[in-house]
Amino acid sequence: MTLSDFLVIPATSAHIGYAETICNEMFESAKARGTGIARRKPEYIVRKIEEGKAVIALHKDGRWAGFCYIETWSHGDYVANSGLIVSPEFRKVGLAKAIKKRVFDLSREKYPKAKIFGLTTGLAVMKINSDLGYEPVTYGELTQDEEFWKGCQSCVNFDILVSKERKNCMCTAMLWDPVEKERELKEKIQRRAEAKERLDRIVKKQSLLKRIEAKLWKSSRKIVSAVFPVGIGLAKNI
Repeated sequence: MTLSDFLVIPATSAHIGYAETICNEMFESAKARGTGIARRKPEYIVRKIEEGKAVIALHKDGRWAGFCYIETWSHGDYVANSGLIVSPEFRKVGLAKAIKKRVFDLSREKYPKAKIFGLTTGLAVMKINSDLGYEPVTYGELTQDEEFWKGCQSCVNFDILVSKERKNCMCTAMLWDPVEKERELKEKIQRRAEAKERLDRIVKKQSLLKRIEAKLWKSSRKIVSAVFPVGIGLAKNI
């Protein structure tokens, strides 16, 4: 089985029937890891699908394989790609990364100015986020929208979050900031331009040195010819 056996697409109303299965798998997966996530009801997943804020993965034979959805906070200034789940029978083929990439792209399409963030305890998800350009940040750099933090109440680690005054918890916070990424891109383009300029100067210097060398060689042949007229034929062969 390979990644080419799956279709990873934005979910539509045709996929609403998978909502309960998705919710159950999210819960079982969290329970197996011993960590908690805000448990979602099928109605919530259906709403995300109807809003065009979800990505689903299907096996070529039509079986459900994975899912992830978009949540917005602070009036759309922050976006979270939440509820990433892959059916146990389809794991280990890179499907989680493919789903994450597609929901990330969908988030950028819908909310190009939003900061995209995530909270996770999973090393695999951290690696995927890092590959997408997310960077570890403090909780203070995340949305301070109270509705977001209320979603942590069903997590088994919620007491830890409260005791830490919402400054940290068991999850690692990661953020993709479009403003920061644009600045990094401009700096990268600038560095490339400067490197090209340096290379062009080096090439020009080398070309100039070659021309000077050629002129000196030509002048030396003339001098030899003038000083040793008898050996003109020999000088020409130098």
